[in-house]
Amino acid sequence: MPGQQAPDAPSPDTPGTGAVPEPGAASRGTREPAATPSDDASARPERGAGPVVPEPPARDLAEPGSAARRVHAALPAVALLAALALWVFAVRRTDVSRLDDYGLVTALHPAFWAGLVVLTTGFWLTVRDPRRRNAWSFAYVLGLLLMERATQAVLYPTPLYAWAWKHDAVIGHLLTSGGLQGADRLGDMAVYDQWPGFFAAQAALVRLLGVENAAMYMAWWPLVSSVLLLLPLLLIYRTFTQDRRLIWTAVWLFFVADWVGQDYFSPQSVAFALHLGVLAVVLRRYARSGGRPGRQGQAVWTVLITVLVTAVVVSHQLTPGMLVVSLVALACTRRYRDWIPVATAVVIFLAWCLTAALPFLSAAMPDMIRSVGDIGANVETGYGTTPTGTGAVATSWAARLLSGSVLLLALAGVLRQRVLRRRALPLLLLAAAPLPMFAASSYGSEMIFRVLMFMLPGAAFFAAAALLPTVRTLAAETADAASGKPGAGRVAAPRRRTAASALRPAVWAPLLALLAGTLAFVPSYSGKDRVNYFPPREVALVQQLFDQAPDGSLVVAANRNYPLAYEDYWRVDHYWFLDDARGHVDEIVRDPAATLARDMAGLERPARAYFLLTQGQMANSEMNGQLDSAQLARIRESVSASPLFARVAENSAGVLYVLKPAG
Repeated sequence: MPGQQAPDAPSPDTPGTGAVPEPGAASRGTREPAATPSDDASARPERGAGPVVPEPPARDLAEPGSAARRVHAALPAVALLAALALWVFAVRRTDVSRLDDYGLVTALHPAFWAGLVVLTTGFWLTVRDPRRRNAWSFAYVLGLLLMERATQAVLYPTPLYAWAWKHDAVIGHLLTSGGLQGADRLGDMAVYDQWPGFFAAQAALVRLLGVENAAMYMAWWPLVSSVLLLLPLLLIYRTFTQDRRLIWTAVWLFFVADWVGQDYFSPQSVAFALHLGVLAVVLRRYARSGGRPGRQGQAVWTVLITVLVTAVVVSHQLTPGMLVVSLVALACTRRYRDWIPVATAVVIFLAWCLTAALPFLSAAMPDMIRSVGDIGANVETGYGTTPTGTGAVATSWAARLLSGSVLLLALAGVLRQRVLRRRALPLLLLAAAPLPMFAASSYGSEMIFRVLMFMLPGAAFFAAAALLPTVRTLAAETADAASGKPGAGRVAAPRRRTAASALRPAVWAPLLALLAGTLAFVPSYSGKDRVNYFPPREVALVQQLFDQAPDGSLVVAANRNYPLAYEDYWRVDHYWFLDDARGHVDEIVRDPAATLARDMAGLERPARAYFLLTQGQMANSEMNGQLDSAQLARIRESVSASPLFARVAENSAGVLYVLKPAG
């Protein structure tokens, strides 16, 4: 009926959709070409007359001037450059020498927060403007990654995360030993030699770059691994829509909600990018056309999937399982009922598990079987991972609220955007596919975080749809073009924006939601930097330990949260007493020196037993509910006063003792 809009009809400001330009649009947005002498006889000079000086064309005073157009065109660049300038100003004036329980949140200069506000506002206004190109949205996303993933690399003189230092030690082992070794030589650390893909590649990179170790560049890995996710994310989202507002808002929300911290120097950071790469290939190249699978060039894509899956399987334990359940979820739909990707992933996964990974799986299988179906225990954090203190609790709740808000937005997007429930059903299935993994294992009390990370690509897409008034899917656009609907395939003319339209709730309410999520990312991601950052003095103290420790020595520490914790693990043993049962920990607290001396005794010379206590261990113990500062101080004072120990080294970041030989 006249004046009635079709259910899937685009809104006038939806990019990539058809609409008839408004009357007068040409006069407002373009200038009529100047008349040439051949076009207008009155412009020709009369015979015998002197040369005629052409008058400047008449200009409508109501028409926006070239200066206004230049200002409008420069706005995205101005906002982006202003945000980056504020970021540079902030990092130059931020002091990280004394971090409190709020981590980087309270240490950052206020200009950093202002820069994030400017960046997010500029992004939202730019991505909603149909006249802006994708390049501007891409530039803003890179600016977001720079501010949120590179700030720590710029501020801290040493790499973050004890686990990153551990992975550097594994690379050092491969470079030193020249090959893989089993549990008879490496004990529990042999698991890394059974999934060596990431470490072997990094060992080759260390040799290629000519650096001493991976610590020379691993501080920048969060930025690198995040950039690696951009291409597969864009390919996945563009499979279902060409609405650039939806695509780039989904990308923004994905990176804002990905606070889990698995982008650090680790196998899972690369495996996750490869996982998304496999899904992108399947979504774009294995869809059925007209009820039949498309076979053109499929052999090439099957080879590519085989290479990507192999790289995932040889690098990480959990990601292949997540990939299999995601591919099975896709294969259950009519559109992707092609079992070649599923069969490829399952065969490669099982082949590796039954060969190279069999020693580890054989030892771990009893515990894995017991955990199957125990969902309550699998999502439980347990002793030693409970946030303690105002700062730790506040940052933990910020992370929970951020994740919960994005998931609720995703639910709102599913309910609100009816067209997405039909056309983007595969993304909805991919968001739900990781949930059954809760019944499989606790994965060292990390399964809840890993499931959230694997849900994010699909959840971010639907959350972005909840922030937009209307969305268009690629299938709907193709159907409109095939049916010959008026305006199909043409870009809608932009609405004239006024101050009143900018104040509409449809503009500022989604912007506030986007701002809240972007700002909440900082405490969620960097709120525990007091635990994760090791100053150069702490690195030097631990390095001094391993420089002098003979082969077969033992290093005893409260926990493994210190740099180089696994250094030389193939020749030096480690014992972290907070990993023991609570009863033994209480015994150490009651009589520290005597109990620790008994635990450390029995080594044959020239091996020696060392006791190491650093600020990283103390921060981790206090903020995660293990031992408080008074109990740790009691342990240190007892060892210091005991005649059984001799002090080897001490600085403001920690102290190192050695157990005196018996007799």
